[in-house]
Amino acid sequence: MVLGCASNPETEEGSSANQISFLQVKAAPDSYRGQSVLFGGEVLSARRLKDGTRIEILQLPLDRSGEPGTDRMKSQGRFIAMQRDFLDPATIPPGTRLTVTGEVTGSTTLPLDETEYNFPVIESRHIQVLPPPEPSLSMGSHYYGPYGSPYWRPWPYRW
Repeated sequence: MVLGCASNPETEEGSSANQISFLQVKAAPDSYRGQSVLFGGEVLSARRLKDGTRIEILQLPLDRSGEPGTDRMKSQGRFIAMQRDFLDPATIPPGTRLTVTGEVTGSTTLPLDETEYNFPVIESRHIQVLPPPEPSLSMGSHYYGPYGSPYWRPWPYRW
């Protein structure tokens, strides 16, 4: 397992891993058992178990650069990444954006609030932690005057 930071996930099986969509695996995880996949998303939780670390991830579609987006409303569900080597959950706190390359091993049903959820399970070979997204730069900045009214100033503003 490699846990690293980079901007573009490069994998040996990159092209074949990208051909299987998250929705395909979510619909029939056992049909894709043993297949390589590349999924991305945001960590919801990580927990040490006897046989490794279980990472629950909110799936987010990958953009052209191979990074998960930031719009949670575009998520197609959740998945579990199992890391067999020791991985301290504190190194991937909730909100961490990452990509996971690995092999589909099936699914597991776990509680989700007051219901049960069927999570596709990926045995991770490579986890790539991504930096937080850059704040978007707008065409201007807002300035609040002495009476609380907003004034728009062009960027860079001049006094």
